[in-house]
Amino acid sequence: MSESGLREEICRFGRSLFERGLTPGSSGNISVQLEDGGWLVTPTNASLGFLDPARISRLDPAGRLLSGDPPTKEIPLHAALYETRSKARAIVHLHSTHSVALSMLPEIDPRAVLPPMTPYYLMRAGATALVPYHRPGDPAVADAIRSLAGRYSSVLLANHGPVVAGASLEAAVFATEELEETAKLYLLLRGLNPRYLSPDQVADLNRHFGLEPPDEEGHEGHDH
Repeated sequence: MSESGLREEICRFGRSLFERGLTPGSSGNISVQLEDGGWLVTPTNASLGFLDPARISRLDPAGRLLSGDPPTKEIPLHAALYETRSKARAIVHLHSTHSVALSMLPEIDPRAVLPPMTPYYLMRAGATALVPYHRPGDPAVADAIRSLAGRYSSVLLANHGPVVAGASLEAAVFATEELEETAKLYLLLRGLNPRYLSPDQVADLNRHFGLEPPDEEGHEGHDH
């Protein structure tokens, strides 16, 4: 897709996410990697619902601003995920309500914040890691993401929101939405002893769709 097409796509998906209440106000940000190694990134203090294609930040491969408005302050976390997920071509970061609520619960496992509830959560988002709280824009969050060694395409920032990488912007958006809906299911069913997918059912999904669980050291997981 051309750069102008990618700019339009960022605006289209951004508006869709905003209008459905998945990231309020000027929260959330989107980036797409270009063929030359540079990025298109949503600007700082910009609402995803009202993006102007011409004002989207254009960065060089080193992260320097070439054109457009100043970029989101969350550049470090995007950079770390691109660095460790070689298949990633787009990243979506939202402040979606149910995912943020999930990140605050004391019982969640930082290696897998959600149990295997639905096949599409595993197919699109895979297991999701929890990264401890950091101030928004803190470069230390990049080190926390690098420490995951590329094993996760979806990460939940404690008290903040999800960061999801995909092989395309569409894939990253769909995976982020699947994570949010699964977080909502978890909160609805919390304390009700729901039936999750069994280990055999999870193994069948892994075999059938070629999924790689993130605990398999030395293998980068697939982007779904």
